Amino acid sequence: MYFQHIYDKSLAQGSYFIGCQQAGVAAVIDPKRDVDTYLEIAQEQKMRITHILETHIHADFLSGSRELAALTGAEIYLSDEGGVEWQYEFDHIGLRDGDRMQVGNLELTVLHTPGHTPESLSFLLSDKPAIDVPVMLFTGDFVFVGDIGRPDLLEKAAGMKGTQETGAHQLFASLRKFSALPGFVQVWPGHGAGSACGKALGSVPSTTTGYEILRNWAFRFGQNEEGFVQYLLADQPEPPRYFAMMKKLNKINRPLVTRVPAVAELGKDALKAALDKGYQLIDTRDKTAFAQGYIPGSINIQGNNSFNTWAGWFLDYETPFILLADPGKLDDLTRKLMRIGLDNIHGYIPSVQTWLDAGGRLEKTAVIAIDDFKSLYRNNGIQVVDLRGATEYQSGHIKGADHVFLGTLPDNLDKISKDKKVVIHCQSGDRATIGYSLLARKGYHNVLNFSGSINKWEEDGNPVVQ
Repeated sequence: MYFQHIYDKSLAQGSYFIGCQQAGVAAVIDPKRDVDTYLEIAQEQKMRITHILETHIHADFLSGSRELAALTGAEIYLSDEGGVEWQYEFDHIGLRDGDRMQVGNLELTVLHTPGHTPESLSFLLSDKPAIDVPVMLFTGDFVFVGDIGRPDLLEKAAGMKGTQETGAHQLFASLRKFSALPGFVQVWPGHGAGSACGKALGSVPSTTTGYEILRNWAFRFGQNEEGFVQYLLADQPEPPRYFAMMKKLNKINRPLVTRVPAVAELGKDALKAALDKGYQLIDTRDKTAFAQGYIPGSINIQGNNSFNTWAGWFLDYETPFILLADPGKLDDLTRKLMRIGLDNIHGYIPSVQTWLDAGGRLEKTAVIAIDDFKSLYRNNGIQVVDLRGATEYQSGHIKGADHVFLGTLPDNLDKISKDKKVVIHCQSGDRATIGYSLLARKGYHNVLNFSGSINKWEEDGNPVVQ
């Protein structure tokens, strides 16, 4: 057997390439959309991809199953569980609980494990030539390392009211199937630490069924189903806005993008014309470079591992947008965007010089250090705004600070004062810079960015309250 775990750090998402070396065939589970990764593995291993499987209709990324099928001729195997509302709207081979598939000498058994979503599947792998018992379980968003999938996304992200309690009870029942498996079975989940698909995901890539039964909080409730449901639904992180679009696009017969698109460089006239049309400019530079001089109206979303998550919060799927990015980083940024379906890249500029050549001017971020913030805080008369998530805020915040989560900031501008100085902060400064750029774009000229944020506040021995 050949096995490879492909991990996308930007979305903390795992996909899997599993092959039978003797037969020269392979399966891919939960592929990301830039599918050249799997084609390269297949070529290196002299294998043909014949099976493409998905554990469920994903919310956090746009699946590459149909792109990969178009390029390889492989069949797509998808869940037919969950009822009529959870059926995929394009050609596929339907799977139900107990179904089996052969990939050469490898056998995959389907387990219906609803809860995260009604149609969710897990795949149990047996390496028949080596041993006659299952050796791996691919759980998708069912069981993670140290956590389980959240059942509230359908309600919070997709607007499906009344589904989170039902999903939580389904998860409780699905865990019995997991508990019945041998303790030595390797567990390979769909996500790791940093994903918004759970609240306490572990940072190691895999685990075993036996270890999770011993250590995972979800197995500690015994027969106390109501206690399990209450704990599961509490303190889940805010689901990014783009999740609802992923649920839609992963279900329908959408246009395919079978290669990473090239992005054209814009000259000064093309840049100005695009901005005049209302196209958004995303500045992907480091927050320090942005603070020293940025194009008015641009949003600073640094090109790090959180880039596509925050882009998914603030970009829509109809309006073209522009990137300010180092040309050497364009391929990486484009891949991150296409993984969540943000394909409307109008073009890019390599630096702010293009804007200056067009006769534009730059603005600077009003950044303050800890001493400046302390002075303003002592003298009162300012508004302090904490841009972190609700759970972070509740775990400890600066006394008197108002809470406005960054992702919902554009919808809550009425909570930001226009009459007094406003100091914004987050945990370490990255989100505060995004927030500053959003507020500046909306005409707020009274905002100061406390770049050290809560980390610096606590390092200096200052108190927080809950």
